[in-house]
Amino acid sequence: MNDNAFVNRFQPARRQLVAAASLGAMGLPVLAQSSGAASDDGLAAAVAATHRSPVNRARDRWRHPLETLRFFGLKSSQTVIEVAPGAGWYTEILAPWLRANGRLIAAHYSQSDASEYRRRSRAVFDAFLASRPELYGRVTTVTLPTGPRFTDAGMPAQVDAVLTFRNAHNWVTDGHLDETLKAFASVLKPGGVLGVVDHRAPAGASLDWMIRSGYVSEQFMEERARAAGFRLDARSEVNANPNDSRYHANGVWSLPPSFRGGSVDREKFAAIGESDRFTHRYVRV
Repeated sequence: MNDNAFVNRFQPARRQLVAAASLGAMGLPVLAQSSGAASDDGLAAAVAATHRSPVNRARDRWRHPLETLRFFGLKSSQTVIEVAPGAGWYTEILAPWLRANGRLIAAHYSQSDASEYRRRSRAVFDAFLASRPELYGRVTTVTLPTGPRFTDAGMPAQVDAVLTFRNAHNWVTDGHLDETLKAFASVLKPGGVLGVVDHRAPAGASLDWMIRSGYVSEQFMEERARAAGFRLDARSEVNANPNDSRYHANGVWSLPPSFRGGSVDREKFAAIGESDRFTHRYVRV
């Protein structure tokens, strides 16, 4: 299917961002800034710290790390798993913040993964951790689960929080979202938090469309999380972008930072910015 055909096939009316009043009517609080559970000043200092890469800091306007992490209700004394941390964008904040009184566990690809891309991604992350041992030296690295449980011998029986940023759409595409969510539930203590940020598909989007576009509907995410043993506790619009129509020739990858279309409409996509995203806080029941 060519790009124009892809766009024309999925041109229903744009879904407007859900208003706070509407979500309130559904019985779910909309918390744009904070859950009230975490107002740790040390978190603000970690976000503002000069050790952070200027390239990473430039993306704060789209990722809102302080508001997002506060919404999840984290505390600096907790044990937190960061799932699929990539090159360490959030690790750069979480590791120093949790270093003294808490613990950060990074669940990354295996060093011996069959995929060269995944092995290289893990090598980049390992090099990142080794670059500043005074900041990242206490991070524990484990392997991403391939089934409904983590298999690493050193994994704690119970953790306080599991965080995943823009990964669920990949698990939908790869067909193991349910198994992965069950793995998270297996290590979270009762009442523990699962924090999810991902590209937001329109309500009612088909599974086929989500796989093609890289966006995931909130309803689908909540349904699968519930099936894995979670309850949606609250949602936030802190990472919303109303300028993102979500109907792009190259899906979400049309937008920055990917710009998969190259120079085609690059200025238009740059003006839109990064994707419209939902932010959910679940608790393990």
